[in-house]
Amino acid sequence: MSENGQDSSNTHQDSILLSLLQRSIKAKEYSHSPYSKFRVGAALLTDTGEIIDGCNVENASYGLSICAERTALVKAVSMGFKKFPAVAVSTDMEEFIAPCGACRQFISEFGSSCDVYLVKSDLSYKKINISELLPLAFTSAELERASITK
Repeated sequence: MSENGQDSSNTHQDSILLSLLQRSIKAKEYSHSPYSKFRVGAALLTDTGEIIDGCNVENASYGLSICAERTALVKAVSMGFKKFPAVAVSTDMEEFIAPCGACRQFISEFGSSCDVYLVKSDLSYKKINISELLPLAFTSAELERASITK
């Protein structure tokens, strides 16, 4: 226990969570969203405790746009990370906004145990697991079963 009566491991976890939430909000500042004006920031926690952030980047050819969650994941994977216990996603909306379907699938690719924090600008959040956001996810197990049945 720490001097203030809190378990020091909880204090450390709270500090990591606060950093994750803050980084998702900060990442919105870099959003390139001239068409929708819908800024999104994401911050991804790696299994080694590092935080990798990303923002949405729109393109005049809308299909080429990339969401903040996938930006953060692509950055992290390109840096050698493959396991992510948590991701925080923030927008400028007054209500909690969940990742789109493509991002849910992308997050689930790296494990069904990832916690997703939906974050408002005032740092309030809602925690939900990726398996709840994407039940019956398409995974590598389906591909393995398909190759066995051929």
